Amino acid sequence: MTFESLQIESVPVALLAGGLATRLGAIAQSVPKAMIDVAGRPFIEHQIELLARNGIRRIVLCLGHLGGQIEQHLGDGNRFGVELSYVHDGAALLGTGGAITRALPLLSDVFWVMYGDSYMDIDYRAVLSHFQRQVDALGLMTVIRNEDRWDRSNVIFREGKLARYDKKNRSPGMRYIDYGVQILRRQALERLLVNRPSDLADLYRVLVSEGRMVGYEVTQRFYEIGTPQSLEEARQHLSRVVENVPLAKAG
Repeated sequence: MTFESLQIESVPVALLAGGLATRLGAIAQSVPKAMIDVAGRPFIEHQIELLARNGIRRIVLCLGHLGGQIEQHLGDGNRFGVELSYVHDGAALLGTGGAITRALPLLSDVFWVMYGDSYMDIDYRAVLSHFQRQVDALGLMTVIRNEDRWDRSNVIFREGKLARYDKKNRSPGMRYIDYGVQILRRQALERLLVNRPSDLADLYRVLVSEGRMVGYEVTQRFYEIGTPQSLEEARQHLSRVVENVPLAKAG
């Protein structure tokens, strides 16, 4: 598959939904974070329907903590108009990087990476089109001007380019934050060991420093359910969304 031939329907999503949800306390003790009720239905359903509305058809869910509940609830994805596949961490937690390497057999040469606790309503076709024009890039990172509003800023983004990305070591000039939607080429994952714990943030930091990861600025804020406060914000937002978007019929 060449960049010129990419269609959004053929580019799969690796959806990372294996976190322990420790910051949510009792809310997520018996259910995985993705299954928490938000605006009358499991959060993961909102995500999948958002992706489907944007033309995405293939989703690989990377699961960990209580992940079997997610697979049992969603099934093959037919009722959402998508094709769902599943990869489980197993007994040992692999981190975001390890989860992606385990999912590689189900992914294509180019694929999206997103998080199972975030709702990101952006123009996915425009993001993919931008990536296709960057023929030397191994990845793309969406960013949003943050100014420490939603979390600690971790990106220096100037004149449309990523200058620095680091989640651990803060630098002057970090006004942006990684939005949570990435595109990667399979080649970028060759730096990670299969079935070994690793963090995608470390890979992104290296790719940015080498000039092999491009940036794309978005302006629509994200909503996530990682803390009780952010969960409530997501509930308020998605309550408004479901008033305007018909619910999927249960199958």
